[in-house]
Amino acid sequence: MCALAGLTFLPGSVVAQQIAVLQGLNKITARVTTIEAPIDQVVRFGTLDITVKRCSKRPPEETPESTAYLEIRERRSGERSIDLFAGWMFASSPAVSSMEHPVYDVWVTDCRKASSSG
Repeated sequence: MCALAGLTFLPGSVVAQQIAVLQGLNKITARVTTIEAPIDQVVRFGTLDITVKRCSKRPPEETPESTAYLEIRERRSGERSIDLFAGWMFASSPAVSSMEHPVYDVWVTDCRKASSSG
């Protein structure tokens, strides 16, 4: 069992998914962008490189919750990358574990399976 800030997860009570659905906010332009991030693939948002390592969602018969383990780095041209965030984010409680950045906010909204095309 894992508990963090009042959130409890029992082993086996979540289903791993292939895509994390994130929201990204550019605080300068006030533009919100939906980001679909496949597991273990780097997705670019502004100057941020976002890698989702795991995304899980509770089954429909349980209280809704999506959680994702994210690694976020800032990469600017001609500069070294800076590690900004590595940890779990919770869709129902974005303030529990948030990334601190002067320009960008990123949070988890959902986890889902990859759609089959073909």
